[in-house]
Amino acid sequence: YQKRWVKLDADYLRYFDSEKDAYSKRCIPVSCICRVASVGEQKFEVVTHNRNFVFRAESDAERNDWIRTLQQIVEERKGKATERTSMVATANDATDLVDKCGLLELRGFKNKLFVAVVGDRVFLYKNSEDYQLGIGITYIEMNVGNVKEVERRGFDLTTPYRIFSGAPRGLRSGRCPDVTRVAGSQLGGCWVLFCTGVLLGVLGGGPSERAAPVHSDLALLPPEPPAARRSPDVFRLGEGPGGGIPGRAPPPAVAAPRRSPQLFLRVGNAAANRFWAANVPPSEAIGPASGSEERRRFLGAKYRQGKYRRYHPLFGNQEELDRALCAAVTTGDLAETQALVFCGASVSCATGDPGCPSPLALARRSGQRLQVEFLMHNQSSGKAATSTPSPRRDAARLCRAEFSRRWCTLQDGAFSYYESERSAGPNGEIRAEEMVCVAHSAPRAHGCSTFELYTEAERLYLFGLEHAEAVREWVKCLAKSFVPPHAEELLSHEFERVGRLHYKGGLSLERAKEGWFALAGSVLHVCSGGGEREEPLQLRKLQELCRCRWWDAPGSNLRSPWTLYIQGERKLDFLGWVQAIRRAAGSAGDTLSEQQLTEADVPLLVDRCIDYITQCGLTSEGIYRKSGQNSKTTGLLEMLRKDARSVRLKEGEHHVDDVSNTLKRFFRELGDGLFTQRWSQDWLRATALEDEEQKIGEYRRLLGNLPAVNRATLKTLINHLFRVQRFSGDNQMNTHNLAIVFGPTLFQTDGKDYKAGRVVEDLINHYVKIFNVNDQEMKKQQDEITAIMKMREAASSGTQQAGDFICTVYLEEKKTEAEQHVKIPATMTAEELTFEILDRRKILMKDKDYWSCFEVNEREEAGGCLGWESRCR
Repeated sequence: YQKRWVKLDADYLRYFDSEKDAYSKRCIPVSCICRVASVGEQKFEVVTHNRNFVFRAESDAERNDWIRTLQQIVEERKGKATERTSMVATANDATDLVDKCGLLELRGFKNKLFVAVVGDRVFLYKNSEDYQLGIGITYIEMNVGNVKEVERRGFDLTTPYRIFSGAPRGLRSGRCPDVTRVAGSQLGGCWVLFCTGVLLGVLGGGPSERAAPVHSDLALLPPEPPAARRSPDVFRLGEGPGGGIPGRAPPPAVAAPRRSPQLFLRVGNAAANRFWAANVPPSEAIGPASGSEERRRFLGAKYRQGKYRRYHPLFGNQEELDRALCAAVTTGDLAETQALVFCGASVSCATGDPGCPSPLALARRSGQRLQVEFLMHNQSSGKAATSTPSPRRDAARLCRAEFSRRWCTLQDGAFSYYESERSAGPNGEIRAEEMVCVAHSAPRAHGCSTFELYTEAERLYLFGLEHAEAVREWVKCLAKSFVPPHAEELLSHEFERVGRLHYKGGLSLERAKEGWFALAGSVLHVCSGGGEREEPLQLRKLQELCRCRWWDAPGSNLRSPWTLYIQGERKLDFLGWVQAIRRAAGSAGDTLSEQQLTEADVPLLVDRCIDYITQCGLTSEGIYRKSGQNSKTTGLLEMLRKDARSVRLKEGEHHVDDVSNTLKRFFRELGDGLFTQRWSQDWLRATALEDEEQKIGEYRRLLGNLPAVNRATLKTLINHLFRVQRFSGDNQMNTHNLAIVFGPTLFQTDGKDYKAGRVVEDLINHYVKIFNVNDQEMKKQQDEITAIMKMREAASSGTQQAGDFICTVYLEEKKTEAEQHVKIPATMTAEELTFEILDRRKILMKDKDYWSCFEVNEREEAGGCLGWESRCR
């Protein structure tokens, strides 16, 4: 007996000269083993189809352990469909798997060896007879190898552990094209994937022991086009032009820095799998018994496609991803950086810091060496493989080249995709009962028209076609396949997204119910599980949109005239809904109708500014005549245009003149103008009418011709200016002065045409008649102005904190004995108000008590329920 290091994995039983060797002396496919039996003291026999091998262990216990392990693996193999491994590629069973075979002369071997190239492996046999029997010497993994030509008709096959040199027998040229092709094209030049044994060898250890079959993997970078990848210090895989000429060194300017073992340990194997394999469905997972083809498909889906990765909560929000990356690289959290980069964050994004313009510079300044190394390896991540500069492509967005062309069918409740229309069986299918949501992607987001399909298993599928109309037809057909009949009315809308969610709303907030949702433009349509239609939500008119915690699941709170809580069962699907609703609830353009609106159809931006000036600037001298600081005005207008709902104007933080200038600039830059291009000249011509009653009648007619949003906005603005001129004794802004300022602003003229000012002056002077304001409205306005002035007097005298309001709150019913007068600061939430009232009335909360705080509108009707964290003002 000769002492050998023996290793058993899922496919082969191999023995080596020592545990430090990477390549075996003999390789026995597990599929060739017929029987394993004890043959005496410390000995056991491995019987194959044509040959027997006898091994002796150190003890009987170790022998029994080997026998038990071998028998278990052999039985598992027999349980599967009978298949021979690549080692047994004979003419009768697996010839189609062999790319090339024949005799080769290899340095270090006395005789010529029979070599077979199979997939991304090169197998060595003593002779053709052993090849037929399936018993080989060893195999070489070509995804960690490199082949180059040498003189005298030879070639060098270089691996991390050994160089195999030789020449093919009978070839006139000195190349071995099939071995070269395997090295350069089997994995398309992707980054090296190391199994545990190889990693230990790189770090100075030995291969893993026999009892733990290795099927883990490691990858520092996702696959990218060959021109964007360089790894000169590891192993190049066909990195010549187009990935063709192996062994050619890349230019030094694009060479990646040397990888340190610490980086491998921090983001490799288990750490990498927590990100890259976070969502592997059981049906696609690999195990010890998985074959090489299964492993190849799995690794391609895992790293090249990113199919199983853990999606970052900010996935799809490019601005937030970049901002989070800039923060993460200054810490030691490499896992967070990895998740951000491979979910779309740009490694070359702008940081806003002139001293450190890139995340790489931030990491260097913070002394984060591993972050620097990781970022340098990924500097080309997300860029097209072209020789000229090209626009950045986010990892969250795919270019057309990354899509695989498939033939798809939707039939009998199953959406199937095939390699081609002639394929006998599908590559995969998605049953209708597995689908939970289908959505249109942003136009041309991936270079073509695409749609997204979400499933119960927390999976997202992306499909694309050339034409948007074809995508729309597919989306409608898919939606019909999984949306139940009682909710099919939702499909009559031109929706961008439709799917199933849980929600609760109205006066019943104790129990959530299942519902079907369709997002069409800025309107969210809801149908309950029982088929009842809920009132559609005008998302641009939301009072509040916020993320919240709903029991133990993520939720979103939509507050309009009534409050709706939406819950997502699946994080990926829910994030898609949140992003889509946020987009739909935001401003979509520069016209009035495309802005976020109040319930009265007034842009929220206008309402915010007018409300602030009414509270804090009615007596400010020169209001609207004075200009604020240009930089502050620009910043405030940008914030209000982006999301006026989230902006709170506060005294002390925002100057009155900055806010008034923001309002004027908004109207001056407004698309189509307040009076619209169609009707603006008619408004100006009306000033020539000498009869006042006739002029007022013309103004009223023109007012009726305006779109509803323009009409409501004009009334709100003139009502505000009517109030301002009531305080002209303090602010020095009478009707004429206001008209001089707002005439050119509203008509977007250069100020030379006096008619624009005349229109505004007439509207203010005849406000009551033109806008049909009744006595009740006038009294209400007067009461509001009186209350505001009293509040400001109290604030200036120090008896009340500026910004506080005194409100009447009723407990359960509107009765005198149930009312409480409460001082409400600007920051008070509904939760704080509720506990304040309960404490005053000495009411103790019980376990199953549910208390809610409702708004009451101007007509004293109960409005929406406030979320716990919502502000009362």
